[in-house]
Amino acid sequence: MELNFKQELTAVFGHPVAENPTQAMVEAAYRYHNLAWRYLTVEVLPEDLGAAVAGARAMGWQGFNLTIPHKVAVMPFLDSIGESAQKIGAVNCVVARDGGLVGENTDGRGFLESLREVVDPAGLDVMILGSGGAARAVAVELALAGAGALTIVNRTESSGRALVEDLRKVGATASFRPWDETISVPESTQVLVNATSIGLFPDVKGCPPVDFAALAPHTVVADVIPNPPSTPFLRHAAARGCRTIDGLGMLINQGRLGIRYWTGVDPDAAVMRSALETIFSQEG
Repeated sequence: MELNFKQELTAVFGHPVAENPTQAMVEAAYRYHNLAWRYLTVEVLPEDLGAAVAGARAMGWQGFNLTIPHKVAVMPFLDSIGESAQKIGAVNCVVARDGGLVGENTDGRGFLESLREVVDPAGLDVMILGSGGAARAVAVELALAGAGALTIVNRTESSGRALVEDLRKVGATASFRPWDETISVPESTQVLVNATSIGLFPDVKGCPPVDFAALAPHTVVADVIPNPPSTPFLRHAAARGCRTIDGLGMLINQGRLGIRYWTGVDPDAAVMRSALETIFSQEG
């Protein structure tokens, strides 16, 4: 039998990144499917991103994920950008393909799969808080899935309006709304999404300033934050009787797509969720 001690490498680059739980679920999938692969959690400062990509290229890594603040900044360092990432304007998954590094985006599709377990967004009015990489991915995929009116709420008007213009280019009905001190959600809103980092560990008490007392109970409320899975945003919405969707579903689904890109294997989502639930139950 030929001995082979070489492990294929994948990773996530971010800053800060210590709170990112992706490694737990991806390596659980690798073990379950008998893949001799590793997934590293790597702290990369913004000014070192180009060097980090060059290092991954030099060492023959099979790919890597990007999280805050690298999803847009990484694009000039790649050889090509896939269709999904072109439409969204951000990359969260890099794949070694045909001798180069290709930028893809699995965030939006991961969110969409998670949302469809609760409701089909076709024709529904959606309000999205934020306009960063995650918000872009979610908004574009919702637009392509036939969502009704999309409202982007953001503190920085220029980036919010830029996202609205991009959504209109793919045929969406979209509008911008300034981020007031307290966000009032119209009763016509059927899906509300927190696509900001407010509430992400260690800011576990953080919550977007929504007027929850006036939030309609029929609204489906989703958070993209996976750590912690139960955020104040979701707890307040649940107290109003809203159906809620935590960030684990999006994390798992986008991770499944990434593993499929890298290995060709369609991983077991239940194994990945179990790994995440185990680490968060230990924290509790």
